[in-house]
Order: sequence, then structure tokens, then C-alpha cells
Amino acid sequence: MSDKVYIFDTTLRDGEQVPGCRLNTQEKVEVAKKLEGLGVDIIEAGFPVSSPGDFTSVVEISKAVTWPTICALTRAVESDIKIAAEALHFAKRPRIHTGIGTSPYHIKYKFNSTPEEILERAVGCVKYAKKFVEDVQFYAEDAGRTDNEYLARVVEAVIKAGATVVNIPDTTGYCLPSEFGEKIKYLMEHVDGIHKVTIATHCHNDLGMATANTLSGLMNGARQAEVTINGIGERAGNTSLEEVVMILKSHSELNLDTNINSKKIASVSRMVSSMMNMPIQPNKAIVGRNAFAHSSGIHQDGVLKNRESYEIIDPKDVGIDENAIVLTARSGRAALKHRLESLGVNMEKEALDK
Repeated sequence: MSDKVYIFDTTLRDGEQVPGCRLNTQEKVEVAKKLEGLGVDIIEAGFPVSSPGDFTSVVEISKAVTWPTICALTRAVESDIKIAAEALHFAKRPRIHTGIGTSPYHIKYKFNSTPEEILERAVGCVKYAKKFVEDVQFYAEDAGRTDNEYLARVVEAVIKAGATVVNIPDTTGYCLPSEFGEKIKYLMEHVDGIHKVTIATHCHNDLGMATANTLSGLMNGARQAEVTINGIGERAGNTSLEEVVMILKSHSELNLDTNINSKKIASVSRMVSSMMNMPIQPNKAIVGRNAFAHSSGIHQDGVLKNRESYEIIDPKDVGIDENAIVLTARSGRAALKHRLESLGVNMEKEALDK
């Protein structure tokens, strides 16, 4: 039996932090409903203390969405947490996502603090959030560049304080996949009580490794993947929902499954791209316009004989009607015959040759 991977979508929080991608409350509610229909388990609806708009959006999404968990982000600050709890008042399944930076860069330069003080603040914010909701997620910001031994101490302490989910972010996209997988494995083996909670990955794409790092984390014990539609997000973006989902679907030997209805991926992808004014690069995996397009004659001939020769995913599985055989200078007889037949023109060999 496959293990379930929970899909935590942060399109409306981390994704919406991209310059020029602001959505109003009504648009956010529309996206949230689409995410619910897609099968997303947790929707991070916003950062309530950051603006009145974010607060209102969390309130309205909480009212509009039925079964997914609605999550609100905070810093390790009591006023942040209190305001998040107020915004989540109408949520059927509320979750507060609170945390603090744990890497030397954050401890020394961002907080001008010490590891012991940060550990105390981490425990304090979880305990305070627990007064408002049962489901508390803790993030160790910049965990990717945090020493594993110290990270394990922090994780163990917040679990004892009542955290139900612990998020291990590669905030700067720095880790190598092997390194990130080892980090998750180290925590699974060295943290007392870790099997009572869900470990989450939240990987950024600064070096193009967000999806690879997320998969490495899942293969080493993480069971929640934090993702965005089309991989949008701060700087070079976040882990792409569609990539993680289709990798797990394509590699059944991993015995990891999600609740996502993959046939709705293309339509949700197009909607988010349009509403956020974020065009999708043509060669983007899964949802780019060239993802299922073939222009080389050798590839076209192979696909026409058997789709699986050059396609590991059936386009219909992600909601795309069919692949595209594009006529170019490199196309051969097979592609031309296919195009003519699709236009209702049947040519015999000599005419086709000519």
C-alpha cells in the first residue's frame, strides 16, 4: 500500500509574493476553490499580519473552502499568531504556520541572537499557537543551511511543545538533492518523537533543484510537499506542484501517492498563469506549451508508431487533449501523412513522396 504525500499549496502566499502578481480577495477565493477541486490537502491562504488584504483573504478563503486545511503564516511573534488565529476563525480545519530562522546567517545577522535564544523562541511560538488551534506547523527557516545537530535539537523541542507538522525549508535553494535527503534522514533517525508528526519539505529553485530536493526529502521520510502551481514564488520560484505530482504518478515503485486529480492540472495552471500575469515558459515540464510537442522527424515517427517511444506521460493525464506533431524542416513522411490525414486528405505513396 502506498504512503500518502500531503500536498501543501502555497501559491496564494509564497507564489503571490512575486513582484507584479498581486491578486485581490475575490481572485484568491477563485484560485482556492480551484485548488480544492484539484485535490490539494492544505492551502496556505496568506500571511494575515502583513496587510489588511492578506487578513481578509484568509477570512474569505476559510469561508469558501470546505475540506482542505486552511493555513496562515506567522513569524515567531505573539501578535502575528493572535492575528492569524482571528483570520482563521471560520476555517473548518485551521492551521497556524509559525517559525523562525535557524541557520547561522539568520541567527547572527537577521536576529542578532544566539542558538539558545532562538530555540526558546521556537518553543514559545509553538506553545502560544497551540492555545488557538490544535494543528500547529513549525518552520525552521533556512534549514537547508542549518547544522543538522542543532536543527535536530530545534525539531525535537518544537515537537515536545506541540507541533503537529515540522517544515524543513531549503529557503535559499542551496542544497544538493543528496544533501537535503541526508538532512531529512538524519532528523528521522535522531529526533525523539519525529514519527508522531509530519515532516514537510519547502524547497526553492535558485539553483534549479527544488523538485529534485523535494523528491529526495520524500524518499527519506518527509510526507508533506510544499509547492506552487507552475513553480511560481520568490526569486527563481518554489517547487512545482505539477512536477512532484507527475513524478510520483510516473514512478509507482516509490509507493508514494497524492490526492491530486492530475487531469485538472492543465486548466488550473492556465488559470493561475492568466490571473497572476505570469506566462509559462514554453519548455516548462508538464504544463509548458512544448511539453508534448514533437518537431524532429525521428521523434514524430516514433510517437506516431507508439506514443511511449518519446512520451512518459499521456497528455490526457494532465488534462491536455493530445500531443502536438509540429511540421518543421526536420519533419519526415510520417508526420506529413499524419497531418494530411487529420485534414481529411489521403495521399498514396507516390503523391506523398512528391
